[in-house]
Order: sequence, then structure tokens, then C-alpha cells
Amino acid sequence: MQLLIRAAHIVDAASSADGQVCDVLIENGLIQQIGTDITTPDNARIIEEPNLHVSPGWVDLRVLAQDPGFEHKEDITSVCRAAAAGGFTDIALLPNTQPVVDTKGTLGYVRRMAEGQPVSVHVIAAITKKAAGEDFTDMIDLHHGGAVAFSDGSHPLQNPDLLLKTLQYLQPIGGLLINRPEEQMLTRFGQMHEGVQSTLLGMKGIPAIAEELIVERDLRLLGYTLGEGHGAWDSDSSALSPQPPALHFSTISSARSVELIRQAKQRGLPVSCDVAAHQLVFDDSALASFDTNLKVNPPFRSADDVAALWQGLADGTIDAIVSDHTPQDAESKNLEFDQAEFGATGLETLFAAVVTYNTGLSLGQIIEKLTIRARQILRLPTISIAEGQSASLTLFDPAKQWTFDRSLSKSKNSPFLGQTLTGRAIGTVYQGQFHHVL
Repeated sequence: MQLLIRAAHIVDAASSADGQVCDVLIENGLIQQIGTDITTPDNARIIEEPNLHVSPGWVDLRVLAQDPGFEHKEDITSVCRAAAAGGFTDIALLPNTQPVVDTKGTLGYVRRMAEGQPVSVHVIAAITKKAAGEDFTDMIDLHHGGAVAFSDGSHPLQNPDLLLKTLQYLQPIGGLLINRPEEQMLTRFGQMHEGVQSTLLGMKGIPAIAEELIVERDLRLLGYTLGEGHGAWDSDSSALSPQPPALHFSTISSARSVELIRQAKQRGLPVSCDVAAHQLVFDDSALASFDTNLKVNPPFRSADDVAALWQGLADGTIDAIVSDHTPQDAESKNLEFDQAEFGATGLETLFAAVVTYNTGLSLGQIIEKLTIRARQILRLPTISIAEGQSASLTLFDPAKQWTFDRSLSKSKNSPFLGQTLTGRAIGTVYQGQFHHVL
């Protein structure tokens, strides 16, 4: 099948066509030609839209599919449809299902269910059995079974000995450990960020220091394992120099966490991190509405923390932006605030949320966080808009205004429902097929 993308703005720092307006001809899943006024082949499908932009396919590093076990909230098919609608060609799934992805059998089930979907599904396997933080899984076996990284997902690793031994265990295979930093002894019964707003609203707070202590602990253990200066993650280059990160912090939320990771990178530690898109939009004052769709973990923090997250993205400290897509059914959210489950959906609104509330990032910087950086972290093959390359592409309009009033996710717990946003995916090219969003 042939596709011809007409007059698209190329957004790809790794491409010689970056910043140019070009036609892109795709045949049999490969980019055959990039140029201007390409002759339309017979029977080619033409893709032509006002203000059309194209980049390598977007990657989301943190998605909870809820399948197997909680398919009434989300299943593999519905999460892949939502991902494609959000402009993603690749998603990484957390292991927090029932059963947990802690054996090759469950890993194989997820991978089989992902076959034929409109996005590529990469499975993150659990570090400990049942993600309970006690006994190790067979990580080498899971690695050979196709796991792209290891994490207990929504369950932060509390035991420092487990984290240290995991770093040591994964070192020979160049594996990646992902941890969401939270000292849970400091966050029990917490509902929102600890501060003035939590006091005014009479809710138990989740202090930022609970995150920061674990970030500092994990960085010190990483330094102990590898030795300071044992190979740096170069935050100012699109290349890995000389090795990818051994430790990745997922969904950091505080200014101090950003600073700790910035200092670690300057010392040469192979570390990376991401931020959830909704953390860039809301601060803790938004919870005055007691809207349970705003109840997420980590919680929305202070305005100063939000500003520090944006600065971390701008200077390269924060490597990627994720959706932290956590679907919850109505029975889990239509409750009093302190009884509601944490989590929000975000696959369909990630790009629009970042563009709408952008505080100074260039379009190229935003796209880099969704493409080059994310692929490097997961050790995925490099993809660029160049002749002969695989055509895994996202087509989008960064200026398009639209109202998010319909979701393809089974769950509707989005803080953006009903809002008018700017920036929208138009479609994706995946395995030679064009998947239209609009």
C-alpha cells in the first residue's frame, strides 16, 4: 500500500528535513521519498490537511491497561484505540494487572493480545512477585521473554536492598529499572499535596519529601552500584553517552526531585526521569472543587513545583512526558474524595495538555520528549523521518482547537473532559497503515 503525505511540516531533530515542508511517500511500510511536489502514484492514498505536521511516532512510557483482571476498566484493545487516538504508535504497559506481569505466561498473554493492534505494545515486567516488594521475579527469564524494563509500577519499591540488588542484577544485561519514588510510610491515608491547600480543605497531605527521600536514596544506591562517572546520560544530546540510563524515575512531581536528578546527571550517573502531562497543568489549588478526577498520585503540588517541572523539561533534566494513563470505572471515582481511587486517563489528551498550557517549550522540544528521548530510555530502535526508514509516524496539528468530549477509553476519569484544548493528533502511520483520528 502506498501513502502520500502532502505538504507536511517535518518535526524531527534527527532528520535532515527537520523544519522543512515536504511531501513524504510511503510504500510497504517504508519511507520511499521525501521532497516537494512528489508525483502521486496510481492508487496511492493521499493525506492532506491544513497545518499538517509530521514527526516520528510518539511513545508513552507509562500506561496502565488493567488487562488481565480489570477489563471492565480497560482492556488491551480499548487502551490501544485510545493510544492511537492520542497520536501514539508505541506504549509501555505497567505490570499492575491481575495476575501481575511477573511470569513469562502473563507476559506472553499481554503480548499475544497486543498483536494486530494499531500501536506497538511494550511490556514492563514486575521486579517482585505480585509487585508485593518481597520476592524477586525471574528477571532474566522475563527479559528473554520480551520485557523492555522492570518495575513494580504503581507500587514504589520500599526496600533499599531490593532496589540495590535489582540494579546489580540488571547491570550485565543492560536492563532498566523504573521506580515511582514514594516513601509510603509518610503518605499513608494521604489525599493531596501537603501544604496550605490541604490544611484549608481539611485533607490529609502527601508531603513532597516522601518523593524526594526516595529519589535521593535511589540515586545514592545507583552511585554505589555503578560508581560515580560510570557512564553518563547526556541530557544535551540525542545520543546515549556512552550507555542508556540504568535507573528511571517515573512521574516526578516536586522541585527538589528535579534538582536532585539534575545534579546526578551533572555527576555522570546514568539516570533519567519523566513527568505526567497533568502535573504540568494543575497545582493543588485545583482540588478546591473536590473533583475526584483530579485525585492522582503523585498529587498535584504547588505552583512553584509546577514551574520547576517546566524548567526541568526546558533544560533537559526531565527526559520524557507521559500520560500516566490510569483508567478507573465510575464506581471507583463517583465517591467522596477520600474514598475515591487515585488515577486519571491521559492518552488522548497528553499532547494537547502540554501544548495548551505550554510555558515556553518549542514544538521541537515537546516532540523530542515524546519520541527520541522516550525511545532511548526503553532501548527501542531509533526512528527518523528519512528515506529508507520505517514509517512509524504521528501526524498532528499543533494549533488545532478542539473540545475533548468523547473518549475511546472504557473509563472516563479524565480531568480534561469538556475542556477546549489546543493541539491534536490527526492520525498515525503504523505498519504501513494510516489510522485516522479526526
